[in-house]
This record gives sequence, structure tokens and C-alpha cells, in this order.
Amino acid sequence: MTVFESVEGHGASPPLVEIRRVGIADLRAALREGVNDFVVLRGELLFLGLIYMAVGLIASALTLRNELAPLIFPLAASLTLMGPAVASGFYELSRRRQLGLDTRWWHFFDIFRGPRVGALSILTAVLATLVVVWMACAWLIYSATLGGAPSATTSGFLARLFTTPRGWTLIVVGNLTGLAFAAVVLVISVVSFPMLVDRPVGAVTAIETSVRAVWRNPGTMTLWGLTVAALLFLGSLPLFAGLAVVLPVLGYASWRLYGRVVGPDRSAA
Repeated sequence: MTVFESVEGHGASPPLVEIRRVGIADLRAALREGVNDFVVLRGELLFLGLIYMAVGLIASALTLRNELAPLIFPLAASLTLMGPAVASGFYELSRRRQLGLDTRWWHFFDIFRGPRVGALSILTAVLATLVVVWMACAWLIYSATLGGAPSATTSGFLARLFTTPRGWTLIVVGNLTGLAFAAVVLVISVVSFPMLVDRPVGAVTAIETSVRAVWRNPGTMTLWGLTVAALLFLGSLPLFAGLAVVLPVLGYASWRLYGRVVGPDRSAA
């Protein structure tokens, strides 16, 4: 195949990719290798994480307006849902380092050139659609619980959120709904984005492979999803500043985990 087909590839369907079983030791190794990639691939790439942090800060500042305060948490969760797409450039850098290729910072943007950009754009659009649906659900949950009498101030909203039965209903239902969206994103993206960076396949094949990877390793992939969520949450706490480090490390670690689950396509390098 000489081009990346955006959706399903050209001609006959590609053979199923072998999915390996992985365990906790593989997760630990992937994180160690991700940290090592971050150290070796120069701190100048911090600026890419800083851009993500800046987006979070600006969006949070907008939602601090009283009428939008209920969207602060859903917005933070949305940044997490888009993480696999944002990290695609880090997959490319880690791939190049693994193959002994040049890894200067501008190769981060190689994913925006060439035939693979089509499939990556389709998959990114899928995640963006999920984000929009998630935000709509979050607003509906808020409207059904605390939206009947909107608070005049952000502090008033927080007081009602944590001190009233309706507020706790919002917290529980909202978190369960957010967990469902996060699970969907994990299933369709944990392997698909790295695979699109690595192999000449379409978005459908990449998603199908990701689903099979989670099906074969349900416990390990669930633990990986929880690990990613926890690290992104911790990175977001100091005004999103930690994301400048956490996002690249998770991007590199995700590539390394992909290599353990599926294995890079050496013939495509």
C-alpha cells in the first residue's frame, strides 16, 4: 500500500493485526520508557505542553463567568478526552527515536503532512464529536439538578454543589456519565492513534484494532486508563501547569505501550 486510506484502506481488507497480552509490568515499563523519552528528546518540547496548558487556562477563565461555572469540570474532562489526538506528535517523536531517526522538535508536526493526516483527522473528529456530546450531557445533568435556580455567584454554585442533595446527585451522575465517555475514548483510541502514526491503515482498521486490544487486555487497559486519568488530573491541579510535563510523558509512554500490545510496523519506517 503506497497511500494511507482515510477510512478503510484500498482494495482488500488488511489482515487482522496480532494483539499481544500485556500486564502491569508492561505498564510500568512503558511509563519508564516514556519518562526516558521525555528526558532525551529535550526540554524544548515543553512549549508544546505549555500550549495545551494555555488552552486549559483560557477555557477555565471563560467558564469562571457565573453562568458558565457549572462547565468548569466538564471542560477539564474534555481536555482529557482529546488527549490521544493532542499527543499524536509525541507518538511520532518516540517512533523516530525508537527507529534511530532524527528527532528534532519540528518532526512533531510530521503527522500534519503526508497521506496519514486524513485518517488522523477522521479519528480526531470522532473524539471532538464525543466531547461535544459530553458537554451537552453535562449541561443537561446540571439543568436537571441545580439548573432550576441558577446561583448568582461561582461561590454560591459551589456551595449548592457540595451541600445539597441535588448537588451530590449532580456529582454522582455527572462523574458516572463522564466515566462512560472516558471508557469509550479509551477503547477506540488507546491503540488507534499510535497505529495511524505507525502504519498505512485507515481509521476503521485502527479503531477495530484498538477495540480488540482492550478486549484481549481488559484489566490492564482499565488500569492504564485510570493511570492516565490520574496523571492528567494531577497535572491539571496547579493551573494546568503540570500538563507541560505530563502530556509529553504520557504521549511517549502510550507509544511504548502500543509497541508492546501491537508492535510497530518496521517495514513502514
